[in-house]
Amino acid sequence: MKHLRSLREFIEELKKIDDLQPIDLEVDWNLEIGAIIRHSYDLRAPAPLFNNIKDYEKTGFRILGAPGALSAQKERQLCRMALALGLPANASGQQIMEALVAAHERKPLPPKMIDASKAPCKENIQIGDEIDLFSFPTPMIHGNDGGRYLQTYGINIVATPDGNWTNWSVNRMMIVDNSRLSCLIPPLQHLGIIRAKWAALHKPMPIVLALGVEPAIPFVGAMPLPEGVDESHYLGAHFGEPLEVVKAETVDLPVPATAEIVIEGHISVTDQDLAMEGPMNEYPGYNAHDASPKPVFHVSAITYRNNAILPVVAAGPPVEEDHTATGTMHAAEILYNLRQAGLPVSSCWFSFESANHWLIIAAKSNWHEQLAIHSKDLAQKIGEIVFTGKTGFGVPKILLVEDDIDITDINQVVWAFSTRAHPSHGEIYFPAEPNAILFVYLDPTERSTYKATKVIHNCLLADRFSKEEMPVKGSFENGWPLDIQQKVLRQWERYGYHT
Repeated sequence: MKHLRSLREFIEELKKIDDLQPIDLEVDWNLEIGAIIRHSYDLRAPAPLFNNIKDYEKTGFRILGAPGALSAQKERQLCRMALALGLPANASGQQIMEALVAAHERKPLPPKMIDASKAPCKENIQIGDEIDLFSFPTPMIHGNDGGRYLQTYGINIVATPDGNWTNWSVNRMMIVDNSRLSCLIPPLQHLGIIRAKWAALHKPMPIVLALGVEPAIPFVGAMPLPEGVDESHYLGAHFGEPLEVVKAETVDLPVPATAEIVIEGHISVTDQDLAMEGPMNEYPGYNAHDASPKPVFHVSAITYRNNAILPVVAAGPPVEEDHTATGTMHAAEILYNLRQAGLPVSSCWFSFESANHWLIIAAKSNWHEQLAIHSKDLAQKIGEIVFTGKTGFGVPKILLVEDDIDITDINQVVWAFSTRAHPSHGEIYFPAEPNAILFVYLDPTERSTYKATKVIHNCLLADRFSKEEMPVKGSFENGWPLDIQQKVLRQWERYGYHT
């Protein structure tokens, strides 16, 4: 496993595999950068690195777009995610899943505090009247956004008042003025839970926003680890070595040492200290019409590297980082929980193309022999585990299949769903479950209560057929003798095809 310790190391790895596109032509921070990033998603083009930004030409500041998006490279579609997590560029979705689950079996490793003089994030410091959030080329990403969003792929670092739990998460933040950000902080997410603890003490919540951190950190920030578990400790276990952090300047919180930009300060905890935030395009693929007063982040210090690089995500229809990072990390945590419960599950995967509305769970093909229960009962057990915890907060629909399906292949998933789920009794419903509010199909009551019906689409076959009657896929692998398969593959180019 190769631990990339900075965003710059990650960029160098992308260069090596031709999955980075430096852009030296002057581009406008106002909408043009966002449009380029969006189109790069649609084409699965190399990640754009903007080196010449209008109004910021003399600063040396840059922007990296689409840092965790999919690639068009054959056998390397997940290369940005794989490299970020320390795996080979050609790692498969299933290999990524297993690596993330395996980290749970190792001892958590807390971060290592290093001297500030050795931390690149301290090369420049703004305090007091020097603070200026507009120093950085934060783009106006979408044409219908409510403002310039500085935080789209950074990490928010907060701690409980007693210091027993430090949480790292990703939540959007919009610039209000030179020294204030307005923040989306859902109350049921860990950031909101910790803010409530500070509010109970009538004290503003200390916070650090670290941008351009080492590439694995935003992924683990999207992982639904249990309350009280530190993401930085999990990531130390994943790599087998601790992350390096340094003390912040004005708050008692750790800062990733190689971060490109660090914003320090406090979040308001009263309804008297709010600022407008939104709307913004969001991960379901629609503009979220949720402009409203939100908690304010009062900035007390900014530190940054020379020629700092700001990572930017242009959220919207799939596939972008809200799908790859959030979907992958949630699926891995759900897989771990299902296995801990003793259920015969081979793997889990979110369909990125569904904007993470479909979680696909693959049961082992012999699940019926192991459990001797009907598929509806297995689905019920799975739903009780997935839907009732934090891991399933953003999971509205599960497709339950056997592991003869490659659940990372959307074509196989659609085929299995279409042909195996019974149209009249193939669903198991779970009413009034905790639910994210960004799904556009929700009614006003569901949005206000954070509760809605969820469903499992039962695509299992093992309890419906005997072994002799089990339907067999008419695929290339199943439909022809091995020697014929090998001959066809060996002579494929001789037939006139190009691989």
